[in-house]
Amino acid sequence: MSMTERRGLFITFEGLDGSGKSTQMDLLARRLAAEGHPALVTVEPGGTRIGAQIRRILLDAENHALAHTAELLLYFASRAQNVEETILPALCRNEIVICDRFTDSTLAYQSFGRGLGEPVVAALHRIACGDLTPDLTVFLDIDLETSLRRARDRNRNLDAASAGQTRMDEQSAAFYERVRDGYLTLARREPGRFRPIDGRGDIERIASRIWQAVEPAVSGIHA
Repeated sequence: MSMTERRGLFITFEGLDGSGKSTQMDLLARRLAAEGHPALVTVEPGGTRIGAQIRRILLDAENHALAHTAELLLYFASRAQNVEETILPALCRNEIVICDRFTDSTLAYQSFGRGLGEPVVAALHRIACGDLTPDLTVFLDIDLETSLRRARDRNRNLDAASAGQTRMDEQSAAFYERVRDGYLTLARREPGRFRPIDGRGDIERIASRIWQAVEPAVSGIHA
């Protein structure tokens, strides 16, 4: 299917680890279902059987030697599979898709965080995703201290199957400062698509703000 044939609504969630993306995506999906708009929920990296295998490589704490360029290519390999197998078919069925991370994450983490540059990320996006861009991006912004604290708390509670998947949590504070700065830059650059929302505080209040941002777009596709 051509990327330009898609319809539906493509919503992505972005932010530092610990920003509450998973919780808020679940609440949004439930709200959409209650309003008569069930959504397909997926995740990056992952989202497919093949993507889940790539995700394990990327997050495995034993893979300290993973080169930055190899990391970048693996993220896009997972994304290409997810777009082809899951995201684009759903959009072409006029469905709503909610995705935990997309290319904005790669720009923030690999371009700004790793210093690999935006042109290479843009080139790989064209290869892996064509012209597919989110219609709306919810950016849950939290400060670095909150992100690191939540990541530590989460890692203490990981089950045995996930205990070794902490490679990205082990990066330096300076790295995550660059990532957050990258997100803020992207949000300023595309104010029409990005919806920055403070990820701290009451979960239900954050969910209400997200719904206020999303509801007009949902009404638009079903008008």
